[in-house]
Amino acid sequence: MIVARVPALIVTPDAQHGVSQYSSVVGAAVELLTGASLRLPSEALRAGVIPPRTHIHFTDRLWGTSPEDAADRIEALAARTALTVTFHDVPQASDGAVNFARRSDCYRRVLAAAQGAVFNSLHEIDVLRDFTDPTGRSHVIPLPVDQQVRVGERPEPDGSVAVLGFYYPGKGHLEVLRAVAHIADTTELRPWLSILGRASQGHEADLDSFASLAERLGVRLDVSGYLDDTELIERSRRASVGVAAHRHFSASGSINTWIASGRRPLVIDGRYVREIAERRPGTVTVLDSTRDLAAGIVTALTAPESTWLHEGAVTSPNVSEVASAYLAWWDGVTW
Repeated sequence: MIVARVPALIVTPDAQHGVSQYSSVVGAAVELLTGASLRLPSEALRAGVIPPRTHIHFTDRLWGTSPEDAADRIEALAARTALTVTFHDVPQASDGAVNFARRSDCYRRVLAAAQGAVFNSLHEIDVLRDFTDPTGRSHVIPLPVDQQVRVGERPEPDGSVAVLGFYYPGKGHLEVLRAVAHIADTTELRPWLSILGRASQGHEADLDSFASLAERLGVRLDVSGYLDDTELIERSRRASVGVAAHRHFSASGSINTWIASGRRPLVIDGRYVREIAERRPGTVTVLDSTRDLAAGIVTALTAPESTWLHEGAVTSPNVSEVASAYLAWWDGVTW
């Protein structure tokens, strides 16, 4: 392996942001395979430390105060270094018309500035076709799953229906809340709702409003706040049912965390979910629509075996395999 062809791996400073965490985890795996020190904090770029080859993980919210600012910053960086990019949180119609247009232009500009681009799913490349042509220099390397627990080791369930990750409107929390309230009104089951995470920045008031709605509906709600990796796996394993009901996935770290916890979450059918189900058979339970959430949750509560991974479930690639895929891809980039 020619380590000289491997770029510096830029890590952004928000340690609680999933993209920052992911860039560091993959960077560490690449360093382990190469024996080289490759990770570089993004603050070093601001200080003028610009390596000849650079790889970043990009979402506009991490790289600028606005989509326009983020694109300006990446274009300026690409003028000084050969740049490859892993894209996250690709623009979708659920951003709203104004934000979708602004973010689409941002991602177009960053893609044009890059020597090559990685996406975490085929679905993301399909989404980009709505506003640009991602073909040619684009490559898919899926998000990894590293199982943290042995299949068959199961704690006593706590009675919760859990949604994992940052809270923000449109992620499916409202649909899950309504399903849990409906179950309490129509059956003898009394599940409660657990949010394993905190409000996404700027959505604290939205979470307060959501908590008020849960109270009016008579649903017990617990919001964990930020959890480190160990706490998150532990809480994920104690939940009775895990749900990922977001309809506008680009690539989902939340689903992968459920899988890493040994769980088989309920997910809503869609292009990305079908890709996950095909790539990792036996790891998700697919519901046709959010209208099926209440029935799906009742089935999961009454058949808890269905909420756990079983022998034979396919969880690969793991992070080492993902790091190897990056190394093979960089070796073919025209720097």
